Amino acid sequence: MELSLHRLRMLRELSRRGTVTAAAASLHYTASAVSQQLAQLERDVGVKLFERFGRRVQLTELGLLLTEHAEEILGSVERATLALEEAQETVSVRLMAGVWASVASGLLPHALAALAGEHPGIEVRTRELAPEDTADAVRDGELDLSFVIDYSDAPMPWDAGLERAVIAVERLHAAVPAGAVPAGSASLPELAEHPWILASPKSHFGRAVRTACHRHGFEPKINHEVEEQSTAMAMVRAGLGVTLVSDLGLGLRPPGIDVVALTTPLLRTVSIAYRTTTSRRPALQLVIGAVRDAAAALGLGTEPALP
Repeated sequence: MELSLHRLRMLRELSRRGTVTAAAASLHYTASAVSQQLAQLERDVGVKLFERFGRRVQLTELGLLLTEHAEEILGSVERATLALEEAQETVSVRLMAGVWASVASGLLPHALAALAGEHPGIEVRTRELAPEDTADAVRDGELDLSFVIDYSDAPMPWDAGLERAVIAVERLHAAVPAGAVPAGSASLPELAEHPWILASPKSHFGRAVRTACHRHGFEPKINHEVEEQSTAMAMVRAGLGVTLVSDLGLGLRPPGIDVVALTTPLLRTVSIAYRTTTSRRPALQLVIGAVRDAAAALGLGTEPALP
């Protein structure tokens, strides 16, 4: 009997998600493709691994047993990969990283250019995801590392199987139509009278800003709900409202808007998340170092700046 690592990953994901559809979505496959591969896994092992109850799939006792061994097998593969990397005098490896717009445009070009010059054997490929989804993708083995955010007003729940390395602490600034706020700074309550352009409350960013506004005693009047900071700033330029933007996001700002400092700083911490089992990978640590250097070159430290 030969066990396919590819199919064992699908089995593990099915155990975690509970439905073929959810497992397929997390692995970026179609549901039919996952169903076919799981059916082949049953044929490979020669025993019944699943029972269907409507849309849900329940593992049999033998299915649960194989899932336990799948975790061990996949963990052993990861440890073997680490051992091979550590044994090489020069690092040669490909890593998949989860990113979002502002880190992809503001940090990665400088970091990856420097990394390629010093360590040409390390290839970093990227996949853009919503910031809320990147940590789960690392935990599930889809990504080797990902950028994650914690806001001072909305800390992110954390998985015990993951570690994170702080890359930068950013401030949030108010982006307003030109001339809308004559002073060079403003408090959040002073922005309460303006219409807002903000991400949905399902996102960390949208939730954090709403929480900060509530803490300052007002409900923002949200006229436009958009997810990308670049889109929100384009709408600010058109005079449609105000928004908040991070230090890295300022690199995407269009001309014709004013950036106003907040008198009570709102901070967010940008980190790289990775699995605890891979923390010793030399390539991973070299990538983290390169990204930290890129952030430092932009004036972003790993500790909150003084007000």
